[in-house]
Amino acid sequence: MKSLNTQSTVYNDKVVRQFAIMSVIWGVVGMLVGVICAAQLTWPELNLGIAWLSYGRLRPLHTNAVIFAFGGSALFATAYYIVQRTCQVRLFSDKLAAFTFWGWQAVIVAAAITLPLGLNSSKEYAELEWPIDVLITLVWLAFAVVFFGTVGTRRVRHIYVANWFYGAYIIAIALLHVVNNAELPVGWFKSYSAYAGVQDAMVQWWYGHNAVGFFLTAGFLGMMYYYIPKQAGRPVYSYRLSIVHFWALIFTYMWAGPHHLHYTALPDWTQSLGMAFSVILWVPSWGGMINGIMTLSGAWNKLVTDPIIRFLFVALSFYGMSTFEGPMMAIKEVNALSHYTEWTVGHVHSGALGWVAMITIGSIYHMLPRLYGKTEMHSTRLIFIHFWLATIGIVLYVTSMWVAGIMEGLLWRETYPDGTLTYTFVEILSKKYIFFFVRFLGGCFFLSGVCLMAYNCWKTAFGAKSQPVTTLEAQPA
Repeated sequence: MKSLNTQSTVYNDKVVRQFAIMSVIWGVVGMLVGVICAAQLTWPELNLGIAWLSYGRLRPLHTNAVIFAFGGSALFATAYYIVQRTCQVRLFSDKLAAFTFWGWQAVIVAAAITLPLGLNSSKEYAELEWPIDVLITLVWLAFAVVFFGTVGTRRVRHIYVANWFYGAYIIAIALLHVVNNAELPVGWFKSYSAYAGVQDAMVQWWYGHNAVGFFLTAGFLGMMYYYIPKQAGRPVYSYRLSIVHFWALIFTYMWAGPHHLHYTALPDWTQSLGMAFSVILWVPSWGGMINGIMTLSGAWNKLVTDPIIRFLFVALSFYGMSTFEGPMMAIKEVNALSHYTEWTVGHVHSGALGWVAMITIGSIYHMLPRLYGKTEMHSTRLIFIHFWLATIGIVLYVTSMWVAGIMEGLLWRETYPDGTLTYTFVEILSKKYIFFFVRFLGGCFFLSGVCLMAYNCWKTAFGAKSQPVTTLEAQPA
């Protein structure tokens, strides 16, 4: 397909379009697998006795598909889109940018093949075996060269704050990937961690937690600081606050990982360190949330008329909620109730669906028409419907897991005088059944919304004839 707008003579939008479309496709796939996993927890016989379809193999596939395939492709797309427009230059290298696309898709396909086969390292956020890890390293190195090379050749003096978040995310993910994935190969599809025992656990979460801190937070804050001002047609409420938000966040997040290891063999001082920094994180996180919400000052009416703004606004709301809940759950006494329960699952998905998915969906809805020379999406009505399907789905999912988790923690606390549990595992599981069903229902709502989005994006990109867009977008602030 030939270039769709005159921006393509200045910007490399081909790779942006590729990543954006694949983000939507992987979103459908990843969330479908998630719904299947939720269904299996409700009706365990649904794995049909097939090892490839067992929950233990599909769950890591779901995680990788939604985080690295859906979210990762969106991060590549938006990073390339934003850095070109805020720096007013073409990507540093078209060939390296193309390599990042095909390389990242190869990683995802390899994950989709190996994980159902049971070929994984069993390490959260680092499940993939070492040959795939090597490819990820090469792709990420190319990504860094393209991104920082583009920033280095910019035509404007100022580096917009969104690029600072993307830059920190690229560097931090490179660090966590190399350290957390250090392993000793014993075959083409088998390796063992380079660390042992409690050291492995510490590395896992000290570095692995930054898949949350930087991949799922810093990167998507880059989206927030660009697309909300753009969609609202307003400057960032406080540019100074955005800078404070950035530095406070990146210096603090790196130390929060040990909050996953309360009541383990990890030294007490490390657990306390993770707790303290997690609680501190609440302040810059809410500063960023307030900054994003207040950017809508003077444009509140758009919440009524513009469904894309609704997605972005609700994303900020869940960002604020999740970044309060996370520090609260990191407090050791609270963690005693919440850890290893469905409450944690609810927290994870309030962040993953409420923050990450909603900000991504809003960003793609803003960006996609412009990539294809259109003024708006194919159907605004379908975006409104998608918004309500997504919102209802998140509410059903998260609230059911909150209630189930708190109940689970309270039941686990009940013991007989001799120290044995009052309630057996089976008894507690049976009490959670209804909440598992509600979670499954919430997942179905969210998945149906993503399917509507895929149809809307397809019609926008390939449905009607494009109208040339002749103006170059400047930076939003």
